[in-house]
Amino acid sequence: MALRLTNEQISAGIWYIGLFNGIGYERTQSKMINRGSSFTFSANISVDGCTVSGLWGPYCNRAIVPLYCDHTAVYEDSKNIFDASSHNQTAESNLTCQNSLEVGCSRSSELKLYSLDLTGMIQFLKIVVKDAQFNQTISGNSTKKINGTLYARHGAIPSIEFHDYSVDIVKSPLVVESPKIGRWYIGILPANETRITGAVGNNNINSDLCYSLDWEVFECPAGKAGPNCTAKTYILQAIPGKNPSPPDFHYLPVDGKMSQEAAKFPLEPLLSNSSGNNSDIAWTYFVLDIPREAGGGNIHVQLQADTTLTYELYSRFGGLPSLDTWDYYYANKSSNSNGSLFFKVYDSSDEGASFYILNAREGRWIFGLRHRVLPIGVSNLQTTMSLTVERCPNKCSGHGGCKFRMDDSGLSFYSYCDCARDYGGFDCDITIVSHSDLPRWTCALRWISSSCHVPLTWHVLQSVALIASNAAAILPAYWALRKKAYAEWVIFTTSGVSSALYHACDVGTWCVLTFHVLQFMDFWLSFMAVASTFIYLTTIEEVTKRAIHACVAILTALMAATGATRSSNIPLVIGIGASGLFIGLVLEFSTTLKSILCSRRLNVNIIERWLSFKVWLYNLLKTIRSRFRWIFVLVGFILVAMAAVSWKMESTASYWIWHSVWHVTIYASSFFFLCSKITTVNGEGQAARNRRMS
Repeated sequence: MALRLTNEQISAGIWYIGLFNGIGYERTQSKMINRGSSFTFSANISVDGCTVSGLWGPYCNRAIVPLYCDHTAVYEDSKNIFDASSHNQTAESNLTCQNSLEVGCSRSSELKLYSLDLTGMIQFLKIVVKDAQFNQTISGNSTKKINGTLYARHGAIPSIEFHDYSVDIVKSPLVVESPKIGRWYIGILPANETRITGAVGNNNINSDLCYSLDWEVFECPAGKAGPNCTAKTYILQAIPGKNPSPPDFHYLPVDGKMSQEAAKFPLEPLLSNSSGNNSDIAWTYFVLDIPREAGGGNIHVQLQADTTLTYELYSRFGGLPSLDTWDYYYANKSSNSNGSLFFKVYDSSDEGASFYILNAREGRWIFGLRHRVLPIGVSNLQTTMSLTVERCPNKCSGHGGCKFRMDDSGLSFYSYCDCARDYGGFDCDITIVSHSDLPRWTCALRWISSSCHVPLTWHVLQSVALIASNAAAILPAYWALRKKAYAEWVIFTTSGVSSALYHACDVGTWCVLTFHVLQFMDFWLSFMAVASTFIYLTTIEEVTKRAIHACVAILTALMAATGATRSSNIPLVIGIGASGLFIGLVLEFSTTLKSILCSRRLNVNIIERWLSFKVWLYNLLKTIRSRFRWIFVLVGFILVAMAAVSWKMESTASYWIWHSVWHVTIYASSFFFLCSKITTVNGEGQAARNRRMS
């Protein structure tokens, strides 16, 4: 896969690139079935750009002319380029920004770029192309038709396909209402072909278009914004929360009268008392900055009124929101941005609302509160507002834990909800396994009322089969206890119990511990049960058995921790158990073999030594043959083969059947292998065999 973005599609800031693999249309009945082919991948991200910020183009040979705002150039008389009075604006707040190069030229079909940095609460940006003419002189009474387009875009280079605003350079100026804060790129593109009528010969002449560029930035005084600069604006201060890493923030107006410990603030004392356009509807703006360490978090907004909520809230990143321009809004419980993937309403009523803006970008956010104008000193409402930046929305709905990842700098992060077994979704509010499909006995475990009635459904049958099939562990556990093999008895008993608990959690019934802990215990003890069966078949001292058991426990624990559900674990565990059996047999008969090959009296007769070895080998095979009940060994191998087939046959639809068969066959095979060993009480048979071997 390859993803390529050009400079026309890239805006400044942090970019998140994700690789997602969905589970498809069908949810698996169990998490454990997800053990199909895994894949690894590597990502190579390269950014090709110009080292000098003022250059662009494929060869970095095209300049971006910066435009500057001169804040000392205040409108004071009628010689201004634009009439400030037409905007009902006071002279002290109207600023003029002019480029130092009054004349610029653009080649035909070549984009000429300019950049302008905007800060503060800008009311509008106005750009005019003046005195457009060709740099080529045409004799006679020729008339020139000038064609060209003026483009503007925030944060990225504009083009014919990608731009925010565009106008004809001859017909009208470019006016951007409430432009976003940051860098704007302005491009002028002459037409592909300029027609000059009245010229002799070829009347299609490609000529450079020269012009003057004027621009105006209209900014309200501090604390004011909106139409005619009549709306009040408040800067909200970020108050760090108790969680230092990653940090949480709540926002309060910069006011010495308000305690920083407060989580919310009243709205009525802060509202604008004038609309500026003879209307009874006014705006009040709240400005907050999300720092880099909180970027990617979720903005939690809460509004609560004592009677009826009469306010509408509009939000926009980097600019003033309005009825026509906004990113997200909330008007009432039936009119909001809930159709957006990044807007989630959790509580909506006539008295209040609670909603989240998900994965909010770092930078400046502006919230506009639209409300009726209240008479001065008169307010019969009491409404509070809370603005916080949180890691996970709605605290994962109480059905999961909040996880996060941070980069090497320790600042940027990506947070997500790690949901419990029964729930899913980005905020764990989707019930994946319905509690109404669970067995009746789980009602008591979940502290549900005694009147809980659950019908016998297909899911219940699957759950019972997976859990109850572990009862087969009673067979090898009973035989080990009868033969006083207490280590094996503990392993088989705990293996059956842990497997039952794991599958109870896996199918969504009840989790006594976390899913990953239960999965590790199930597979590790199952591996130990298989290996211990082989070790039990040897007749060696308990000290040696404990050493072999310790080595096997370490190896199987590593296998269960690094990849418990791998199919390759089956032959590995059998191989480990067979190795333990081989080592035990070697240790058991090594003393006798050593006495034959390395006797104190050196026998130089090779023929006699060979005959002695043949007798020893014959007695060894005879002892092994008499050690086991081979019919039980044969049945055990048949059951192992059935277990391997059932593991291979597992699928999404038939998982519960074949895995139940796996439980029964694997424990039954262990039982038959344990029964196949012939032992004599007090070790008399072993002593006799050792004498025969000698």
